[in-house]
Amino acid sequence: MIGKLTGTLLEKNPPQILIDCHGVGYEVDVPMSTFYNLPAVGEKVALLTHFVVREDAQILYGFGAAPEREAFRQLIKISGVGPRTALSVLSGMGVSDLAQAITAQEAGRLIKVPGIGKKTAERLLLELKGKLGADIGVPTGGVVRGESHGDILQALVALGYSDKEAALALKALPEDVGVSEGIKLALKSLAK
Repeated sequence: MIGKLTGTLLEKNPPQILIDCHGVGYEVDVPMSTFYNLPAVGEKVALLTHFVVREDAQILYGFGAAPEREAFRQLIKISGVGPRTALSVLSGMGVSDLAQAITAQEAGRLIKVPGIGKKTAERLLLELKGKLGADIGVPTGGVVRGESHGDILQALVALGYSDKEAALALKALPEDVGVSEGIKLALKSLAK
């Protein structure tokens, strides 16, 4: 298995890049989050990789950081989610956003990713609950501390507040607050 590539970046054609490693050119598919952080063509690059062997192809997927690769590996373990879909998820949202969506069980955030429908989003939430977050270096209890906080966050987003605004409002709430009381308190803090 090829776990890491270090070489010179020869081409950048989203989502694929070409890396020259001592005379051998490797075509690597990368999520857009990694693509945007690549150096200029002709410069040195190092990527962690995941090698997929199929009946009709052998494909290398590259990642700029270990949490991205770990999230990719967790995603492709899910029935019905292949490497292309996993790459699409990681291109559409960062690893920390994905972990927060899973912790808060927010299917709406996953549905925004191209190629992810309601059923796939619900399957992702079910299968990844408890697997993404702490395992990939993202705290699972950061923004959403309890079940009621997840419901409050979803309600605020449904009311039109951004994820950041809703998260800031949640930080001011007591940990043991109920859903209806928490929504009222959050709306009061957002109105200031």
